[in-house]
Amino acid sequence: MNHIRSYVLRQGRVSGAQARYRDDMMPKIGIDYVSGLVDFDAVFGRRAPRLLEIGFGMGETTATIARSMPDHDFIAIEVHTPGVGALCKQLAEQGIGNIRIVQHDAVEVLRDMIAAGSLAGAHIFFPDPWPKKRHHKRRLIQPPLVELLASRLAPGGYLHCATDIEDYAQQMVDVLQGAPLLENTAASPEGFATRPAYRPQTKFEARGLRLGHGVWDVVFRRRPGQLPGAAS
Repeated sequence: MNHIRSYVLRQGRVSGAQARYRDDMMPKIGIDYVSGLVDFDAVFGRRAPRLLEIGFGMGETTATIARSMPDHDFIAIEVHTPGVGALCKQLAEQGIGNIRIVQHDAVEVLRDMIAAGSLAGAHIFFPDPWPKKRHHKRRLIQPPLVELLASRLAPGGYLHCATDIEDYAQQMVDVLQGAPLLENTAASPEGFATRPAYRPQTKFEARGLRLGHGVWDVVFRRRPGQLPGAAS
């Protein structure tokens, strides 16, 4: 199945440290893309609630959350090598053992490697906003991805998105509201949630808030008792 890729592989500079840590750590904590379901209990060496993150950037938030939730396992997806190297460095220096990294397209990972109904939650924090209107179709949060991702959540599992772009935040609410398997956890009429305590505030975010910029969290939950849709 072909799909529109929601990212551009930029030729960002990879520092020497990032390259060294990536080369050293990925054989230990990396998961190669395969076209079949992965036994994540075997990968992590235990059975635990499993959270997925799509597009972890430089990995600071991912490392912080994983360190605060040692009873959960994290599947972290990122295509850009500098970010992969940066997160590998943090895992090595901080001794974090409950993250595995997949450097591959998230749609293909979800479609091929992750079983329906197997995730306790998923995080998509500050995805590329593609601010120009003619580029909005490239935004990650679109119905096909959300429906696929919802099918991978266990009943009661959550999908948490965050952005500092107001029109993208509204798009997130609209798209997630249209997914039959999902229901909004927020009581506000706008559909936005209070930032959950597990999501740390980044330095960039704090600076933006001081300057009067907004940040919006959108948290939906997989409805109970429904079977995965056709995307499974």
